[in-house]
Amino acid sequence: MKPSATRITLGMALLFAISMCQARAVKAAQDQNSSKTFSGYVMDSACAQMGSHSEMEQKHGMKGNDKLSGADARKCTELCVQNGSQYVLYDPANKMTYQLSDQTKAKQFAGDRVRVRGTYDESSKTITVESISRGGMMHHGGSSSSRSGY
Repeated sequence: MKPSATRITLGMALLFAISMCQARAVKAAQDQNSSKTFSGYVMDSACAQMGSHSEMEQKHGMKGNDKLSGADARKCTELCVQNGSQYVLYDPANKMTYQLSDQTKAKQFAGDRVRVRGTYDESSKTITVESISRGGMMHHGGSSSSRSGY
């Protein structure tokens, strides 16, 4: 092969490799910016950090139980938010807490099991909320724990 043909072939291979890297970077950015659905419970950040309302319910003068949803969970969440916590989405299946960009929308679902649709920013662990709806499949990790909220 002539030296000029070798340079052309190497140049084309290099351009191909660069374009593949750029395509992967664009795909990764699109994946990060695409809407996803997250399931969990709208809780306050203090209780979500503990994975339960039990301790804070007792501090609020309530009975204290392990349920993540229901009237007591709603009351606890609202009291904790009044005391400075933020509304968050807590997923007990993976013990993840997601910050929610729209606190007004989240307030309507305090203490509820929900599905949140939005884009996720991994660096801030924040979901930019597009919509929130009641319900959603919850993973129980193979056990029927009372933490399921039922």
